[in-house]
Amino acid sequence: MRAQLPDIRMGYDENGSGLPLVLLHGYPLSRRLWQLQIDLLPDAAHLIAPDLRGHGETDAPPGPYTMDQMADDVAALLDEMGVARPVVVCGLSMGGYVTLAFWRRHRQRVAGLILAATRAGADTAEAQAARDQAAALAQAPGGAAAVVEGLLPKMLAPRAYAENPSLVAAARQVMAGARADGIFGALMAMKHRPDSTGLLAGISQPVLVIHGLEDQLIPPAEAEAMYQRLSHSRLVLAPDAGHLVNLEQPLTFNAEVRNFLQSL
Repeated sequence: MRAQLPDIRMGYDENGSGLPLVLLHGYPLSRRLWQLQIDLLPDAAHLIAPDLRGHGETDAPPGPYTMDQMADDVAALLDEMGVARPVVVCGLSMGGYVTLAFWRRHRQRVAGLILAATRAGADTAEAQAARDQAAALAQAPGGAAAVVEGLLPKMLAPRAYAENPSLVAAARQVMAGARADGIFGALMAMKHRPDSTGLLAGISQPVLVIHGLEDQLIPPAEAEAMYQRLSHSRLVLAPDAGHLVNLEQPLTFNAEVRNFLQSL
């Protein structure tokens, strides 16, 4: 499905009924990341999985983008869909940065948060330089595909990448179709995102923090640091999972999400 928002058309999937659960993917992914949640959790929530600005079937206007802009896109989608009740927002990686921006800008619309494979802190100078390098690569001929292939081995737990070709193919499919404008826009949004660490103590809604123990992109220590600063949270460190924890360990991820929703 696609919705017309004020300045872009946004692709999204929905399934189920009840408490709305908004699923926000990371970079350079798409809403396909959430297929095992969309298919398996419709009895637990009203699942809404959009493609963020520049990704999947959502328009990719020239960047740079911002996390606030992406969060406002999500709010506009909820308005277009007529979702008025507070929602649970689940964000993985960059989607977690958007989730924190959504709480900052639309906290009255939040019933709870799920922070998956993400961090609250801003980029270091080294990380910002790496964003610039990836942005330059993306804008070269064939660069978008090169960015995807360079990231793919880091998205999964090392053993899974080496020994599970079907999982590697599934991850590649989630990243397929990444566009240069979307990659550039998202990289600049991540590079310039604010440090959200100071926000964590003020989040009064319940929060589930879930992270793969073999995450090669964001160390599990980042999840532990967020958990320590949140007043109403639960921490889950999933074994045999890398950065795409919901794709690598869907049974664990779905069970934890289901329990979290039931606790609200």
